[in-house]
Amino acid sequence: MLDFSLMVEVLPKLWQGVGMTGRLSLLILLLAFVIAVPLAFARNARAPLLNVPAQAYILFFRGTPALIQVFLVYYGAGQFVWVRTSFAWAALRDPFWCLIIALGLNGAAYSGELFAGAMRNVPAGLVEAARALGLSWYSTMRTVVLPLAIRSALPAYSNEIVLTIKATSLASTITILDLTGMARLEVARTYAPYEVFLAAGLIYLAIILVLTRGLRVLERRWTVTR
Repeated sequence: MLDFSLMVEVLPKLWQGVGMTGRLSLLILLLAFVIAVPLAFARNARAPLLNVPAQAYILFFRGTPALIQVFLVYYGAGQFVWVRTSFAWAALRDPFWCLIIALGLNGAAYSGELFAGAMRNVPAGLVEAARALGLSWYSTMRTVVLPLAIRSALPAYSNEIVLTIKATSLASTITILDLTGMARLEVARTYAPYEVFLAAGLIYLAIILVLTRGLRVLERRWTVTR
């Protein structure tokens, strides 16, 4: 029988992991966005030197499980002497940064493809008008194409944000005490996996519902016709 009192009892402990989940999510999304924008331009480039590597990057990270990518960064990087002797080892020996790097690279592949498609959907007439006004390619992309692309991609990008928050649960597989990590500790203490994980799931659900509502409001404001 479901023990509701135990669910209430473990909530404060589980809540301690919410802050870590939030920090991971923000940093992963930031890294993914920073990589995704230039990746989208490379994906749409006509030059094979840019387009082919971008397609290969997207194919690899979208075609392999995120958990495998986390393990490759966390366990695999230390196998190389040149990595252990480089400046990057300061981050790669820390599971916190390993997860951010792995999931940031993964998220960039999905967001990059999303932004690339949105850029291709920007009306050609707007681009031609900007060039006719004397704007350079860089200015046209920065002031016309990219803002319109991000605006049109926001509904789909909102889903990517939600998926990123869920993906942070992989942190517990490499010893990070996020929300799922704290839940695993409580399961070991209470021997009540059903109640503990159900409580953790309810916390995730509450976070996602609040975030989704906020993103929908933002979408309506950005997509309103002025």
